[in-house]
Amino acid sequence: MELGLYTFADVSPQPGPGAIGPHERLRNLIEEVELADQVGLDVFGLGEHHRPDYAASAPVVALAAAAERSKRIKLTSAVTVLSSDDPVRVFQQFATLDLLSGGRAEIMAGRGSFIESFPLFGYNLEDYDELFAEKLDLLLAIRDSVKVTWSGNLRTPINDRGVYPRPFQDRLPVWIAIGGTPQSAARAGALGLPLALAIIGGEPARFAPLFDLYREAAKRAGSDPAGLATSINVHGFIAETTEQAADDFYGPQAEVMNRIGRERGWGPTSRAHFDQSRGPDGALFVGSPEQVAEKIVAQQKIFGNDRFLLQMAIGTMPHAKIMKAIELYGTRVAPIVRKETSKAAPALAAPVA
Repeated sequence: MELGLYTFADVSPQPGPGAIGPHERLRNLIEEVELADQVGLDVFGLGEHHRPDYAASAPVVALAAAAERSKRIKLTSAVTVLSSDDPVRVFQQFATLDLLSGGRAEIMAGRGSFIESFPLFGYNLEDYDELFAEKLDLLLAIRDSVKVTWSGNLRTPINDRGVYPRPFQDRLPVWIAIGGTPQSAARAGALGLPLALAIIGGEPARFAPLFDLYREAAKRAGSDPAGLATSINVHGFIAETTEQAADDFYGPQAEVMNRIGRERGWGPTSRAHFDQSRGPDGALFVGSPEQVAEKIVAQQKIFGNDRFLLQMAIGTMPHAKIMKAIELYGTRVAPIVRKETSKAAPALAAPVA
């Protein structure tokens, strides 16, 4: 199973003493990717957001910088908000990243968990789903052919035009990222694309039917489900002891979840809820290396996933603690997980479908 990290490059929403600004956060981000590569993690993802509390409005630029400081780790968006971007430019940017990195780029395409990019780039929220479906169709057409002839309802057509540069890989990997919508899971399966499922709350086992739906849709469309990679993307943190991990992670994670909750009408979180969520059946992967490894293996038995991505750099978590957690993830968690999951079946390499 591939193991990795993802982040949105959180910054302090307000300036002031101790605030982490975008310059500091992006420099720290490159160090995190470099360390993740050195300790043998497989994937690093950077999400796209257009808000004052995140520095990653142009993930591919930061990933290109990280490509020069790393050797083997895969570099992916997590996610590219395809609905409010242009598929031609998305492909060109990631093809360039792929060339710079020697074939380590991936696109994780999604509709996004926030809506700020739609008015920012002049798109109508009423076209939310149609924009994604149409632009995904164009992105796949560009990936599969140097010259493209394409037409849709919401974008001007393309008539036999070439899109350059072409990537280092024969076929640039495109994943679909979802947040729990059955229709999205079925669409990914029907298209034969690898699927990443974000689980940030509730009981993870309740999401397992989405992968069943995905694999069934793939089978009906003529794809072999066994050849399609799947990922779960979750929140969590690793420290030498369970108590230290929980104490370090609770404050920054709760601040972020409560801030977003006020925007969306969620109730406030609490330490009791947090502690419940980091239990065996909860969505948070917080604890000692051995405890987190045990939970990753247990969840893999439920989902049959081939990739696991952990979001540890949430809120204004101190950089030194993030770096220590990455070290523990690569040197102590990963060996346990790889040993245990290899007993059942060899992990799939992420497909290029």
